[in-house]
Amino acid sequence: MGPELSVVIPLLDEAPNVEALYRELTETLEGWGRTFEVVLVDDGSTDETFEILSRLHGADPRLRVIQLRRNFGQTAAFAAGFAHARGRIIATADGDLQNDLRDIPRMVRKLEEGYDIVCGWRKARKDHWLSRRLPSLIANALISGATGVRLHDYGCSLKIFRAEVVKSIRLYGEMHRFIPAIASEQGVRIAEVVVNHRPRRHGRSKYGISRTVRVILDLATVKFLLSYSTRPLQIFGLVGLLMGVAGTLITGWLGYIRLFGGQAIGDRPLLLLGILLLFTGLQLVTLGLLAEMQARTYHESQGKPTYYIRKLLDTPIDEPVAVPRDDRPV
Repeated sequence: MGPELSVVIPLLDEAPNVEALYRELTETLEGWGRTFEVVLVDDGSTDETFEILSRLHGADPRLRVIQLRRNFGQTAAFAAGFAHARGRIIATADGDLQNDLRDIPRMVRKLEEGYDIVCGWRKARKDHWLSRRLPSLIANALISGATGVRLHDYGCSLKIFRAEVVKSIRLYGEMHRFIPAIASEQGVRIAEVVVNHRPRRHGRSKYGISRTVRVILDLATVKFLLSYSTRPLQIFGLVGLLMGVAGTLITGWLGYIRLFGGQAIGDRPLLLLGILLLFTGLQLVTLGLLAEMQARTYHESQGKPTYYIRKLLDTPIDEPVAVPRDDRPV
């Protein structure tokens, strides 16, 4: 029987923080009183991070260490941790000690109130305003508006998940921050709680304003997946039809004035625009049809459901079902 809780934390050149992180986490969870494991993922560190992890692992079997061959990024590190986690509940956090790991038991209790995901909100964030907090405010507003899943702090790594929810999600790019939005496709219940945030003690941040561009590009992917992954023709076909109608109107009008007005149209840029709209519209509709075929192949070949069941109340087929008797006199 596996542990009740798995804590997944990616690490990149965090040698000065590893021992304090391990000590704070184990002391917190031992005081909590439930079974747990700690899954630390070394994402291609070039300092002594893995050596320290190896030493800690030798003294504590609850600590599991995954060393990636190179730096694949935080999303890939989380995906590796999720794949190897054995708990029915999975917690995530950063390895820089800015997340207060003592918030984990409180967040698990919130999850057990009937939620599937509990997200941390760094309301009093201890980071530079211009380089970290301002880009985060913009990104949170964009993500909330685009996905419809409104959270104050998508970038906070301190989160709690039911294992069956997060293990069913395939992560690419920088999509670990979008997990609540991606999981909303399953109809999950999401809560957000205020958590403590602390200044960074050692090392330097791995994030900057440049990451905002990648977040915006990944947001476009997430938006498409949430809205049109099972019906791509509705977006490609709609745009294609609009362009095709516009092209038809333009070329139809030009044809009318050429046939009945005797006007030359061969040297008009509008003619080229009309032809371009017609052919582009046809290509988009065709692309939408091909995408529909790919989407059906994807779901059917992998057995990927187009729905998710929360509960099933059923009676075994070989068990007799009691039928109420009607003893009223005839």
